[in-house]
Amino acid sequence: MRSPDRGVRRLAAGGYWRRKMAGLRFRCGIGGLFKVPATQQRRSRAYSVSQDFAEVLRKPKRQLTKLVFPLQELERQLAPDTRPSLHLQLFEPSLEDIARADDLFTATDRHRIEYLSSAVRLEHAPDLLRPEGHTKKMNFFKVGKYFTMVDMPGYGYRAPEDFVDMVETYLKERRNLMRTFLLVDSAVGIQKTDNIAIEMCEEFALPYVIVLTKIDKSSKGRLLKQVLQIQKFVDTQTQGCFPQLFAVSAVTYSGIHLLRCFIAHITGNLKANDSQFS
Repeated sequence: MRSPDRGVRRLAAGGYWRRKMAGLRFRCGIGGLFKVPATQQRRSRAYSVSQDFAEVLRKPKRQLTKLVFPLQELERQLAPDTRPSLHLQLFEPSLEDIARADDLFTATDRHRIEYLSSAVRLEHAPDLLRPEGHTKKMNFFKVGKYFTMVDMPGYGYRAPEDFVDMVETYLKERRNLMRTFLLVDSAVGIQKTDNIAIEMCEEFALPYVIVLTKIDKSSKGRLLKQVLQIQKFVDTQTQGCFPQLFAVSAVTYSGIHLLRCFIAHITGNLKANDSQFS
């Protein structure tokens, strides 16, 4: 993979690695993180508010918070005197920062988001001159000149026998990898299979982030219970996991804009002014 200096990897967990992406076309992969207009308009890379996010900004404050910062809205359900820390201030960008990041994930004539290859084995991945592959093992998305995202499918009973070896090799040897995102179904919480992915990241000393998917599927009470349990797990049983959880819904789009902003930030393409995290 002739990727830019910075790579972002999404590791999904399910079977042993669950493939329930948490971010953007969550049922199918990371493609939903990106917006590719039917007619790509020429747009400057200078700051501009995308049409989608402009609509978000026009919403009432409570609705805006629920859509952009879903865990902040959920945190309000906790009693102030007994409220555990969800670390929501670690990465708390301004709405302007989020709008800038949103623009980065929108394809235009001058800023292309391209599917590069689909590799079965690691040695296939670096060669971008090959025609598109037809496997669904490791899918590479080049976001303009800024970074590359790698979508890794889940490992289960249908996966090839050598898939785990391929994943381990990639995790160990890809030196320009900036972050791994583990997708956890918020309706069921961390399962045994998710623990295998977490243990692998911890063993390889990889910085990773837990993204809670399907937050629209549970009641507030059920979701809050899962969030608190997972937050406690992160605080007490992990070392390489970013303390702040990210929660998303592919249906309501809650949390997607914030996750995009985080990715733009950690790849060095956006400095969030109000963030304590660098």
